[in-house]
Amino acid sequence: MVEDSGVDELLRQWAAERSDDAELQEVNRIKDAWLAEAPPSPGIPVQRANGGNRGLMRVESADPAYVVAMRKRAPEVPEVLLAAAAGYWQLVGDLSEAEQWWDAGISPLDQRALDYRAAGLTPADLGRRLGPMTVLQHLRRGSAAAWCVARLQRQRRDGVA
Repeated sequence: MVEDSGVDELLRQWAAERSDDAELQEVNRIKDAWLAEAPPSPGIPVQRANGGNRGLMRVESADPAYVVAMRKRAPEVPEVLLAAAAGYWQLVGDLSEAEQWWDAGISPLDQRALDYRAAGLTPADLGRRLGPMTVLQHLRRGSAAAWCVARLQRQRRDGVA
């Protein structure tokens, strides 16, 4: 996995929030009792061509291909966190795009990657230079993604890039 202290901190925070204290154990007990009464998994009604119901079709929250690809790169990350990240990425882009972001230095597990994408940055932009630093270095030091996009556009307009 690409070394990113933000992702490491996110994982540490996520694990700390889920530590087994007495209150969390009680919450989990109540949740498990409630889920035991619920249907086994979410589903949507399936209809036959000639009419009538045929039961429920299982609905996956995340495409298993995304989860498998992320599991290869981050085997230590809990499954629920991988599924959540995969669910976000499948809404905004395909698996190859998520892998391009990862290869460029931003983990798809990091929510900021979606913010950068929404601002107009691409994985190829992260390695471009803005002065003495790359776009990725600027982002990691706290520069706004919109500022980086504006600087890149100015470089293109001025013919520097």
